[in-house]
Order: sequence, then structure tokens, then C-alpha cells
Amino acid sequence: MSSFWNAYIWVLFGITMLGLAALIHFTRKMPDPEGFTEETTGHSFDGIEEYNNPMPKWWLNLFWLTIFFALGYFIFYPLGNWPGVLGWTSQGQLTDDQVAHQRRYGEIYERFASMPVEELMDHPQAMRIGQRLYEDNCALCHGQAGTGSYGFPNLTNNDWSWGGSGDDIKTTLLNGRQGQMPAMGAALGSPGVRAVTEYVMQLSGHSVDTALAERGEPLYNATCAACHGQDGTGNQMLGAPNLTNDIWLYQIPGESLRASIAHTLNEGRAGNMPAWRDFLGEERVHILAGYVYGMSER
Repeated sequence: MSSFWNAYIWVLFGITMLGLAALIHFTRKMPDPEGFTEETTGHSFDGIEEYNNPMPKWWLNLFWLTIFFALGYFIFYPLGNWPGVLGWTSQGQLTDDQVAHQRRYGEIYERFASMPVEELMDHPQAMRIGQRLYEDNCALCHGQAGTGSYGFPNLTNNDWSWGGSGDDIKTTLLNGRQGQMPAMGAALGSPGVRAVTEYVMQLSGHSVDTALAERGEPLYNATCAACHGQDGTGNQMLGAPNLTNDIWLYQIPGESLRASIAHTLNEGRAGNMPAWRDFLGEERVHILAGYVYGMSER
């Protein structure tokens, strides 16, 4: 921390402490029992008058106690560039907690890490650990129940762009995934986009303009089949989705399927699944993969 900000923090701290002490000092005066007459503020409501009395002494003493506690706290713990006499840091606390956690649960993680991912779904303890890992790290995007949303895959329907085996899911979690659907609007032109849209909808069993879909088939084979396959069933090595099962990751909410497919063809798509290897570690990822695998199999 720079010298300016260090000084700023200490000056602010000093002003605050002095201000609080002054406030308590000037409100601490107690009335003299001899010749004391009660004063009012002049405020009256419904026959009840408000007295102008100082705060009780025990209450003032509690305020003094909080100031002394704050001073003691900043002696022991860091403030600005002052490290505190205890040498405590948030990073050190995190490291200590991680060591304690590993000491307590390491054997459990190691035991489950020796099992195939597919077998973990039959172990209630592994599933409880996996559920907590999922809720803490995955539910924000994929939903609490794993059903996904616009742009985030449904993990419960057994439709996997990158493969749904236990090892495939683990690889996805460890290394992340980056999908890339190039924009084809310029290459196809507006008529071509409309024709390919009809053909793609035909692949998944929708009612389409047959003549337009026929014109779209050779365009699809020339521009899309290299990734999605000539039959439209996709390619898990490339992460190219299956276009025949009527499951659409990028169907725009409130828009028709036809409009969503045309938008994807025109603008392209770029999905990103972050890597969790460094954040969770391989043993936790292994258990999480078992939980995610189980979501689609139960």
C-alpha cells in the first residue's frame, strides 16, 4: 500500500476515534443531585413531555468500552501498513483453513478419487459432497436443478456437445471448453441464411418450407457439415451440437426457433466454460464430475 493511502487510513481512523471520544465527553455530564430541576426540550405530544436528561452513566461507559476495544483491536490486527502484533493476514487464515480442511477431508477425497466417475453416483456421501460443490460453483450458470438456461447447457437431458461419459465430463471441468460458431451471414447472404435455417429445422423434425429447405441442403453441406456432420448429428470432438434432437442451447427467449437459428447463422456464437482445475483441484473435480454425471442418469 502506498504511503498516501496508508496515511489516509490512519488519519481517518484517528479523526473517527477522537470524534467519538469528544462526543461521549461532552454528553457525559450528569446532573447535580442537589438543587436539580428537570428540564424539558419543549416538545410535547399527547400530554407527554420530552425531558432534557443526559444519557445514563452505564450507557456512556459502554461507549467508552467500545472505543477501548477498537484501539486494542488495531494493535493486534493490521491497519494500513501496520501488520499488527499478531501478524494475522487473510491469506494466512485462508491457507490455515485449507490445510485444516485437507487434513480433515483429504482421506475421503482420495478414496473417491480412486473410483471411476460413473460409480460415484451410487455413493450417497460422494453425491452430498458433489452437490455442495455444484451449488457453490456451477448452479449460478446451469441452475440449481442443472436444467440450464439461454446459453448454458442443460445437464439433465443426456445431450452433451463435448461427450457425456464420466471422463468427458471430468475433462470439461478440469480444462474448460471454448465453443466457436463462426458467423456465416456474409458467406451465405440473406437468402442463404433463410434456406439453411429451413434445412436445419427440417433436420430436427419441424414443419418447414420444403422448397426452401431443398435449396438449403447443399449450402448446409458446403458450410456446416464439416462440424455438425452431413446428417446433422454433431461432433463431440469439436463440440459441435447435434442439430437433429430439437435441443437448442441458443433459442432466444420470446423469439421463434426460426429467428434464433437465423440469428446464430448470421452472428455466430462463442460459448466459454471456465476451467476448474486450479480452483477446485483434481480430487474435488472428480467428485463433482460424478455428481454431474449422475444428474443426467437418474
